Amino acid sequence: MKAEAWIFGICTAFCVLVTPAYWIVTDASEKGGDWTGTSALVMTTLLFGMVTLYLGFHATRMDPRPEDRKDGEIADGAGELGFFPPYSWWPLWCSLALTVIVLGVVMAWWLFVIGAVLGLLALQGWIFEYYRGEHAH
Repeated sequence: MKAEAWIFGICTAFCVLVTPAYWIVTDASEKGGDWTGTSALVMTTLLFGMVTLYLGFHATRMDPRPEDRKDGEIADGAGELGFFPPYSWWPLWCSLALTVIVLGVVMAWWLFVIGAVLGLLALQGWIFEYYRGEHAH
């Protein structure tokens, strides 16, 4: 995680340099200046700094990963990386049900009820898709 902390640290330093320069160039201190961009850059700088501190804090307390060690080999990172789900149609049905719900809020309450029922069925199918069918565990 040290490499990630360094990358975010460099981005933080860049934003620390760019934010006051942007403030000066746009004359945000004068009336009619661009306070929106300056505020966004300040918040971006703070968010980059927060991620840098988090990654740096955890990089010192955890065992180095194979990619963090200088003597690490490619084979050291071999093994199971996790479970990656195959394709799924359920997010499509959930989004279509949400579309019907939003249209129901705009147009008619009965359409909202239909969308809510369809949404519950689609959400149930998405949650339990690995308990039945082709990809059951």
